[in-house]
Amino acid sequence: MKKLLLAAVILSGLVGCASVPKGDTKQDIALKTFTVPADKAGLYIFRNESMGAAVTMDVELDGKELGKTAAKTYLYKEVEPGKHSIVSKAENTETLEIEAKPGTLIYVWQEVKMGLLYARNKLNLVNEAEGKKGVLETTLAITK
Repeated sequence: MKKLLLAAVILSGLVGCASVPKGDTKQDIALKTFTVPADKAGLYIFRNESMGAAVTMDVELDGKELGKTAAKTYLYKEVEPGKHSIVSKAENTETLEIEAKPGTLIYVWQEVKMGLLYARNKLNLVNEAEGKKGVLETTLAITK
């Protein structure tokens, strides 16, 4: 009976769809031109898969709340050149250290994985082609 109840809890968490506040449509379109000021770096963090659709994930940048992701969403932030730390929280806490260079774009795929009771996540630095493809498959979520 306990195993059946546990399976029901897990399945209910995977079936529903979570949502996060969406960003402005015009801003979403502008960000998908993939341009950045010469003295800054642009950071895209995206979830382009449907797995874990019932789960939102908190994302922090350099110890400050950046926003929440849901399935098929992305966050964007212009950052100063230098080292930065991205933390993503789900059933686990995942950290990725990045080096931002002026005039460049950084793409981070927030991969969703099966967890015991909740979705887990993994942050992956991806190349430009994979990053642009992932961002184009998603919509902007509000960034703090």
